[in-house]
Amino acid sequence: MAMKIRLARGGSKKRPHYSIVAADSRMPRDGRFIEKLGTYNPLLPKDSEDRVRMNVERVQYWLGQGAQPTDRISRMLEAAGVVEKKERSNPNKAKPGKKAQERADEKAAKAAAAAEAANAPAEEPVEEAAAAEEAAE
Repeated sequence: MAMKIRLARGGSKKRPHYSIVAADSRMPRDGRFIEKLGTYNPLLPKDSEDRVRMNVERVQYWLGQGAQPTDRISRMLEAAGVVEKKERSNPNKAKPGKKAQERADEKAAKAAAAAEAANAPAEEPVEEAAAAEEAAE
């Protein structure tokens, strides 16, 4: 049996409350589970102790039995110090979105135009100065 430690959603509309459960991976998200291991209330502040409550001994038992935690649960377990922190790779994280990329391109184009404009007038006054010197002689 493929076991998962995952979140089962409860609560009313726009007021989520999750149970941390050990369940067969083939069961529905909010369906039958084998054991309730804790709770998660995302509406509480992040520094609140009641935000995530779990029975660590039972979680370790299920992990020992081969249960796989979901990504969100593994992050909670890492924060609690139960599981070693995994190194995640998200190569697209550093890339800006489409609109930010467009703004950067526009800014680069304006900077290039300003640089050209700054270079062009710098040459003209030199010629005018030379013409003024010739006229003075």
